[in-house]
Amino acid sequence: MNTSPQDHVAVNRKLWDEKTPFHIASAFYRNDAFKAGASTLKDIELALLGDMAGKRILHLQCHFGQDSLSLARMGAIVTGVDLSGAAITYARQLNDELGLNASFICADVYELPQELLGQFDIVFSSYGTIVWLPDMPRWAGSIARCLAPGGRFVFAETHPLVLMYDDNFKGIIYPYFNTGTIHETEQGTYADRSADISLPSMTWNHTLSDVIGALLGAGLTLTAFHEFDHCPYDCFGNMVQVAPGKYQVKGQEGMFPLVYSLAAQKAL
Repeated sequence: MNTSPQDHVAVNRKLWDEKTPFHIASAFYRNDAFKAGASTLKDIELALLGDMAGKRILHLQCHFGQDSLSLARMGAIVTGVDLSGAAITYARQLNDELGLNASFICADVYELPQELLGQFDIVFSSYGTIVWLPDMPRWAGSIARCLAPGGRFVFAETHPLVLMYDDNFKGIIYPYFNTGTIHETEQGTYADRSADISLPSMTWNHTLSDVIGALLGAGLTLTAFHEFDHCPYDCFGNMVQVAPGKYQVKGQEGMFPLVYSLAAQKAL
């Protein structure tokens, strides 16, 4: 596949446009339960978000808006951003259907609209987001520019150790310090393995030091960091539920971290 990192926006937008209708209809996303009032936010991120009533929150890579709208239900003033036009179109429909007041913008994280800069008490991003981005310093710079003075970035993400393995955790196929573009053709999707999708993707693995170093380099101060021996989603192969809403790798339960979270603050 003859592509460069500059092509990633078009390649991955097409992939996520195709994924979105399958995700909306999937049992994984439980959209009917969400519409009926279920929150999609997990304890990992809720512990760092705190009281959201009246807070201006920018949700990066929001997909079709369930977490954004869960934040809005808790009293936040939410703006969701995603690369996929299909996802943003449905997020807006869902917002209107539920009578909420979130806003949604179709944009690349690296090219956020000028009106978003310096406006938010919290920038939030969670689970499976940065793998789609090649440049962590540029990502951290976008976050810092969107935060108001004293604002916080709250982040929950797949642990980079997980991304060393194949999808079923049978063996390590990527080095922890991988710096190259990973070109793959996705068959189906994590939310619906039988989905009729076969499209290329471009992803990048980022070490913990890549992420934390980029945030520090953007002038933010790290205020919290945690690692977890479970994932709140059954989104990989060969996983087993060890407690409600907690999944580990079958046969390797508790052996290594699956998720991490952090918070970082902009100076006043």
